[in-house]
Parts: sequence; C-alpha cells; structure tokens
Amino acid sequence: MNAPREETGTCPGSSPRRTEQNGRVPPRRPDPAKLRAALDAQLVALDQPAYDGPAAALPAALVEAVLTAYDRGLEPERDAARQAVRHLLDRLATTAPGRTVEVRIPPYAAAQVIEGPRHTRGTPPNVVEMSPRTWIELAVGRRSWSEAVAEGVIAASGSRADLSAHLPLA
Repeated sequence: MNAPREETGTCPGSSPRRTEQNGRVPPRRPDPAKLRAALDAQLVALDQPAYDGPAAALPAALVEAVLTAYDRGLEPERDAARQAVRHLLDRLATTAPGRTVEVRIPPYAAAQVIEGPRHTRGTPPNVVEMSPRTWIELAVGRRSWSEAVAEGVIAASGSRADLSAHLPLA
C-alpha cells in the first residue's frame, strides 16, 4: 500500500515559486543578460550605441527603447517588446496583486491582477486585452485609460475590468 502523501501546498513537480502565504506566484526576476541582449538588439535596430548603464536601470531603458521604436514608426524587436511588456505586467502584478482580472497582451504575456473573487478554470469573468504598444503607453502614462477605451484599443469585459486606478505605474 502507498503511504499517505504529505500535503505541502504544491503539486509534485511544481515550482516552489507558488509556496508564498497566499498562493500567489511572485513576479518574475528577469535575467539581466537577456534584458541586456534584448535592449542592445533594439538599440542596434535604432542605430544607437549599446547600453552602458547600470543593470538596475535595464528594464526602464528597454521600455524607453521600445517606445522610441514605436515613435519612429518602427516595429520594435520582438524580444525587446516581449521583455518590456513582461516587465511592466510584473510591476502591475506587484502593485495590484490578486487574481480577479486577467490582463492579456498578446502575443507576449498575460497576468492575473487585482484583489477580489478569483477564478480557477476556463475564461475568467474579467478580462482586459490590448496590443503591446497600448499596454506600454498606458503603463508609462503616455496614454490614459479613458482615452484608450474611447479609441477602442482596449477590449475589456467584466465588472472589474478597469485598470484606471492602477495606471500609470509608479
């Protein structure tokens, strides 16, 4: 007979990242080497010199480089855009923790945020979806939530699918 399995709060083979008190997955810690590579690739595409600043400023520099590409009418480098989107979504998840609203930024990332009733399976009742450019502009304060909703560049469903109280990110 099999001995009863001790419950540890995680499934066998699951990541220990889920073992925080409330079961939330902590924000990712981005790999500085990957951030630097994505930033340098974006800077090369913009005909700018490689980044030589501190590692702590890499995420902000990457977001700025992606915005510069958009401002010039260019499509940002895929990895740079992905890293910028994920960084800003992680910041939102830190400032507005929870699992009530799913924020989707296809094709790069999604996050569950904001305290309240949590969904566990299927399509969540509160979903916000937008393009990477719209997300980055909202997150840094270049565009307001109400402007983006009025322009129709955000698809939001559900009674709690309003991020205006959490944007721009501090």
